Amino acid sequence: MSDNQVLSEVAKVIKGKNDIIEKIFATILAGGHILLEDIPGVGKTTAAMAFAKTLSMEYNRVQFTPDVLPGDIVGFSMYNAKTGDFEYRRGAAFCNLFLADEINRTSPKTQSALLEVMEEKHVTVDSVTRELPVPFTVIATQNPIGSSGTQMLPESQLDRFMVRLSMGYPSHDAAVEILKGQEFVPLNSVRQVMTREELVAMQNKANSLPVHDSIFDYIVSLVEATRTSEYFSLGASPRGANALLRMARASAVLKGADYVVPEDVTYVFYDVLGHRVKLSTKARANNMSIETALAEVKKSVRLPRT
Repeated sequence: MSDNQVLSEVAKVIKGKNDIIEKIFATILAGGHILLEDIPGVGKTTAAMAFAKTLSMEYNRVQFTPDVLPGDIVGFSMYNAKTGDFEYRRGAAFCNLFLADEINRTSPKTQSALLEVMEEKHVTVDSVTRELPVPFTVIATQNPIGSSGTQMLPESQLDRFMVRLSMGYPSHDAAVEILKGQEFVPLNSVRQVMTREELVAMQNKANSLPVHDSIFDYIVSLVEATRTSEYFSLGASPRGANALLRMARASAVLKGADYVVPEDVTYVFYDVLGHRVKLSTKARANNMSIETALAEVKKSVRLPRT
């Protein structure tokens, strides 16, 4: 099945957000994790469930609250009185697509349990390491900072997310379409159009797509510019450069291209680096947003001609 069919199926239940749908799919192809930051009720959870169904991915969801424990995510050992041994019970992370709903409502200890899961794609409990299924993607949702009961994610965890996206409110026409279809169960209309094996094959293709040396240089120059810019007190890490490359490759694959062009990099530039940088005092004094500051950085780096 084609990747266009995947996008079309998800678009059945997420109206008017084709750009966001495409970027979520690109992140899955890139083998990365997605942070959806937005107010409640705009379709974050629905989008995750639609992708899981369309891509034939085994799916687990955890609603993060202050009483969720690390063992709920990675698993735990339980004593079996009959055998006299401790037996390992799997946590919710053992799936292909793990939805961490409202991740910024739980404790830092539980949030940190996701670090190994997201970076290494395995869990370690009682000194035993267990691999997670392939493919594996985390889609985490969080409400905007300042909402009741929320707390900021640490920089180390934010850096593990390949992109941060915002669904936003639907357009007027899309809102009308949503209301027209409210009597139906939307996810029932979504079909499985790609097997896990086909998804892994697409991920491998994206991972090996040819990239010209000038594109490598352009990506590194963009990331380095965030570190030297007067608008940022914290620039993007080398992990940010790697994420920018992988997302550019995945975006090119979705377009049906055989190689990466500079526009593939700029297409995902804000989504990949926006949560990895911090505005400087000067930028905040000038009422600059992160998007505006990144736009200045992008303008300062010459676009390669390939």
